[in-house]
Amino acid sequence: MYSGDPRLEMSLTSEEKKKFLKALEEDEEFKYAVGGLLGYKEILDRIISIEERQARLEERQTRLEEEMRNTRRLLMVIAHRFGVLSESSFREGMEYVVEEILGVAEVSRFIMRDDEGLVYGHPSDVEVDVLVKDDQHILIEVKSRVSKGDVAELYRIGLLYEKKRGVKPKLLIIGGFIDEGAKALAKELNVEIRPIVEEPL
Repeated sequence: MYSGDPRLEMSLTSEEKKKFLKALEEDEEFKYAVGGLLGYKEILDRIISIEERQARLEERQTRLEEEMRNTRRLLMVIAHRFGVLSESSFREGMEYVVEEILGVAEVSRFIMRDDEGLVYGHPSDVEVDVLVKDDQHILIEVKSRVSKGDVAELYRIGLLYEKKRGVKPKLLIIGGFIDEGAKALAKELNVEIRPIVEEPL
């Protein structure tokens, strides 16, 4: 008879096996005890198998949720680019992306008067989203497509903000489609760009 444990099987002598089988035949209590142990092992194996299947299902569910989230973001970017979604609706829809990336939800809109025309070349009111976190001021722009002009604009807004507030801010653009030229200029001007849609691992 096979015990289910190779180490136990190898340790039993021929005589011990005969005694074991005889005990199973003659000792009712012993027989039920052994049967109970074998049944317990079977149940334990089944539980382990179920847990493993559950873990695989949860992993698939997590991947599916990530794909659905990325698909939703991409559709919003495309809709905005083709004029289906207004700028205000797009920005509102992207608030949760900012929250995911920065771990916060409270981003305030800050308006500055640029009398010298530092940002746009003429006197104007300049608006930017600002987050103050751990004493760090972060200027945030959300764009469906990020160009070199967007990077340069945020850089100039950062200069104006520093002049007005006396604080050098961190500059962050969260974008859908990102031009290669924008990436190069952002690196040069120390502007961080993060994609709206997460790249697959």
